[in-house]
Amino acid sequence: MATVRRVRRVIRKFDPWTVFKVSLLLHVVFATATLIGLLIMWSLVERAGIPATLDGFLITISLVDEGAVFFDNGSRFIRVAIFFSVVFGAAMTLLSTLAAVFYNLTSDVVGGVEVVMLEETLQVPAPPIPASPDPVPEMSPEDSAEMPTLAG
Repeated sequence: MATVRRVRRVIRKFDPWTVFKVSLLLHVVFATATLIGLLIMWSLVERAGIPATLDGFLITISLVDEGAVFFDNGSRFIRVAIFFSVVFGAAMTLLSTLAAVFYNLTSDVVGGVEVVMLEETLQVPAPPIPASPDPVPEMSPEDSAEMPTLAG
C-alpha cells in the first residue's frame, strides 16, 4: 500500500554548464535526425524526377533560360541544410544557456519557481503473527531442581 503526500519544491537555479551540455547534445541529435530525414526526402524526390520536371516547367513559363538548370544535383541542397542545421543548433544552444543565466539572475530577486509534487512512499506490511504460541520447552531434571518452589 502506498501513501501519498504533497511536497512543495522551489527551483532556484539551473547550472548554465549543465544546460549547455544537455542543450548541445539535444540539438546535435535533432540536427542529425533532420539531416537524415532530408537526405531520404531528397533521394525520393530525385528518383521521382520532380527536380527535372520543375526545371522544364520553369523553362516553359520563361522564368529561366533554355538549358539552365535550377535544380541541379542535391549537393547544394545538402550543403544549405547542413549550414542551417549547424547555425540553428549553435543559436539554440546559446539561447538556452543564456536563458538559464537570466533565470538564475531573476530567481534571486523573485525567489524561483514553486512546484508542487506528490511524493509516494511504499509501506511494507509487517510479517504475520503466528496463530498458535510456541510450545513450552521441556525442562530437564537438573533445571527443575534449581527452580524455586512456592511451598510454604
